[in-house]
Amino acid sequence: MIVLIGSLAWSGCASLSGSTDQFFVCSYDVVWDAALASVKDRPVQVQDKDKGLIETDWIEMEGTERSYGAFGREAFGNRERARMTVAVKRLNDVTSVSILENRQRWHLKGGISQESTKWWPIDPSEEAEATVSNRLNHKLKEKGCVAS
Repeated sequence: MIVLIGSLAWSGCASLSGSTDQFFVCSYDVVWDAALASVKDRPVQVQDKDKGLIETDWIEMEGTERSYGAFGREAFGNRERARMTVAVKRLNDVTSVSILENRQRWHLKGGISQESTKWWPIDPSEEAEATVSNRLNHKLKEKGCVAS
């Protein structure tokens, strides 16, 4: 039990900053396959099983916040883009999974310089992270894995 608690404490340092972390009593291979399947609706850019890293490519979507400026103009568009990073780590008796969405908004800052017309970081979508997490939990439950 002490080893498990120590492993969980250590893995907190190894997880992605700001991520949703989960732990499963299940083999690494089963968790890896489920994690990969949980992001199947996005194009996968990095798939490194040895490092335990899955990264999707950016996908663009309509923005969720108000448009540019005080008057809500659409002059520079209302676009966002997002990508997911999933880290799978082997621990003693469990496998950890960290899920993090990186989200950016086009032209969030005002002005006319090149600095103002670029992608700016915004808060991740809790809904998008929850969707991936729920898929992962469902797939692992089907395989008989237990969340800890």
